Amino acid sequence: MTEQRASGRSRSARAASGLLMSLGLLTAIGWASGHNARAAPATIPVPNSAPAGQYSPFWIDPRSEALHQTRMVEKRGRASDAALLRRISDQPTAVWLTERDPAERVRRATREATLAGQVPVFVAYNIPGRDCGQYSSGGASSDEEYRQWVGRIADGIGGRRAVVVLEPDAVPQAATGCDGRSRVDATTESGSAAGLRPAPGSRSDRRALLADAVRTLKARPGAAVYVDAGNAGWIRDIGQIADALKNAGVKSADGFALNVSSFHTTRASQEYGNRLSAALGGAHYVIDTSRNGKGPVQEHTNRGGDAEPWCNPPGRALGTPPTTKTGSPTVDAYLWIKRPGESDGACRGGPPAGQWWTEYALGLAREAMGEPDAGGPDRRADDRE
Repeated sequence: MTEQRASGRSRSARAASGLLMSLGLLTAIGWASGHNARAAPATIPVPNSAPAGQYSPFWIDPRSEALHQTRMVEKRGRASDAALLRRISDQPTAVWLTERDPAERVRRATREATLAGQVPVFVAYNIPGRDCGQYSSGGASSDEEYRQWVGRIADGIGGRRAVVVLEPDAVPQAATGCDGRSRVDATTESGSAAGLRPAPGSRSDRRALLADAVRTLKARPGAAVYVDAGNAGWIRDIGQIADALKNAGVKSADGFALNVSSFHTTRASQEYGNRLSAALGGAHYVIDTSRNGKGPVQEHTNRGGDAEPWCNPPGRALGTPPTTKTGSPTVDAYLWIKRPGESDGACRGGPPAGQWWTEYALGLAREAMGEPDAGGPDRRADDRE
């Protein structure tokens, strides 16, 4: 129920490898602050003077919807709104892969990023029975089709560098009852029961399919892979989610991802992530900080009728911009995995999942600057230029 709803090895040995080692991004000197156990060959050095939270080696997509909408708003004479939207469009966000054949898109992005001396972030989001039939239902029609699809991502990466966040929600949904094989009643991240529609055809265990995907992607030497682990408010039993991640191949990956398309604070995510990391022998991880500047909406203040608190909640704010300067030896990066400004789903007056919503984007930017959003997210749901 992410994005279009919106949205290890021996760890002692891997203390010197993580995202930045595998991508060859940083010098030993530049990475010393907060990560002095690591050393890496230099391709993009970190300035010693860069404050925490301000260095990013990640690629900005010149064809992003955020950039397009910023330009359109500016052309229409809305200078102040354009300035707010630039707080989104000027930041690197993930490229979500859902198309039938992602190879050419991945190839183009990795080539452009390489020429710019940067690294693209991708989200692989096509697991069979995706989102268990909810807002972002869909995905590959069979396990074999999915394996081929992941292979095409690997083909597109080639020998270039890339970060891949693997299948948001897939592991926690499997851990709580949905594996894409049959209709079940499972618990969603908000704690409510949901009747989940099955994907057609036979299915292997979803976690085994993800483990295959990790192996395929990690065969590319420049690929860093993080298996999605949900968020700090979803599965409270650390052992439960740790076991599911192990079965999904996390120990062959570079680690796990937290808070994708969610709103939990960086502090809460890191507290949860450190516990999960310990249960996985010191696994590294990344945190989605795209919309967590004010944390999640509280249940008792949740407005919007029947809308879930994760779906276009009002009053949220942009979080820490993407960076590898996290100050933590286990947090490899803060990333904007969810693209701020894209709807979580058709709730609270929003457009369908994954579509741009200018007013919501403006609200996120205003709140991040300490300026309450006077209009609220319900004001102009169709304001897509």
